[in-house]
Amino acid sequence: MSNPLDFTEKHTVLVVDDTPDNLSLMSGLLRAAYKVKLAPNGERALQIAAGEGKPDLILLDIMMPEMDGYEVLRRLQADGATRDIPVIFLTAMSASEDEKIGLDLGAVDYITKPINPAIVLARVHNHLQLKVARDFLRDQNTYLEAEVAKRTEEVIAIQDVTIRAMASLAETRDNETGNHIRRTQFYVKALAQHLQPHPRFAGELTESAIESLFKSAPLHDIGKVGIPDRILLKPGRLDPDEFEIMKTHTTLGRDAIARAEAELGRTIPFLRYAKEIAYAHQEKWDGSGYPEGLVGDDIPMSARLMAVADVYDALISKRVYKPAFSHDKASDIIREGRGSHFDPDVVDAFLSIHETFRQIAARYSDGEEALIAETERLASDYPTDHVEIKG
Repeated sequence: MSNPLDFTEKHTVLVVDDTPDNLSLMSGLLRAAYKVKLAPNGERALQIAAGEGKPDLILLDIMMPEMDGYEVLRRLQADGATRDIPVIFLTAMSASEDEKIGLDLGAVDYITKPINPAIVLARVHNHLQLKVARDFLRDQNTYLEAEVAKRTEEVIAIQDVTIRAMASLAETRDNETGNHIRRTQFYVKALAQHLQPHPRFAGELTESAIESLFKSAPLHDIGKVGIPDRILLKPGRLDPDEFEIMKTHTTLGRDAIARAEAELGRTIPFLRYAKEIAYAHQEKWDGSGYPEGLVGDDIPMSARLMAVADVYDALISKRVYKPAFSHDKASDIIREGRGSHFDPDVVDAFLSIHETFRQIAARYSDGEEALIAETERLASDYPTDHVEIKG
């Protein structure tokens, strides 16, 4: 691979002039050090500049018939393939206003006629050096940008895999499937996207916030790794003392995520939502939830979205004490919880896009082998005539 800063390599210079004697003069002066191409008019100059082996520098006469040097430069500048070729004007004009016009159009220099050979060679050499250095920096920047993008993608992929692995560990202890994680992720995202223009949610539900919600949703039950098996895997209803221990999974989850964030030494947006969801997804709109009994908008928005997503998925999933409820029955139960268990606007959003929930559930459905008897979760969180859900 050649050194991009090797100035000994012969560069190509295009000379544009409508006077044959001038072309001959410039060719004789430059050809010992450079590859020289000649154009007798502007049209031919544009063809050469855009063709194979395009020039590294153009010496361009201003006063030419049909298309003057200014117009040639305008067209060179308008074409992405030629706009970076430096142009030095060759002119008998000496007025500073004429020079200003050319420099404003993008010329890098002026050489007045009659030419001084030493000055021509020095300026051609200097501007070629500048071009090579500029091209090198541009190529380096392009390479670095590509490397940064590649590394960023790798970090994001590692981050996503780590989150999924942590969440799957918690769900495995709870006898749930990884598809529960995927379904709740997409439920939350669908609700957030639908609520994005809503006046109550528009300020927070930016595109980046929705992406962070999607990433953090799988960690909603991460705290269950700290619940003893005798409680977490109990096949029947929990007694009051056991339920108090079960309720601590919210605090355990938040604190585990907070410790991880503290070790990083900075705030990570999706971890903020992960903490909120882990800690508050069992809160209820009317204040009857846990761990703090928060009411209404005091419950973080992220947790209010997860509450609907999590309960819906529990309702349509097979449990040891019940078959999987139909989508319609689950939707009716969510509707009944409007204003008591759930944020009314989130329920309205769910009802507006309930078919999207049905499609997500079908796309990430559990296979028959995965539909085994599972531990009751959400115990006493949603008491109705229809179902008892635990956790």
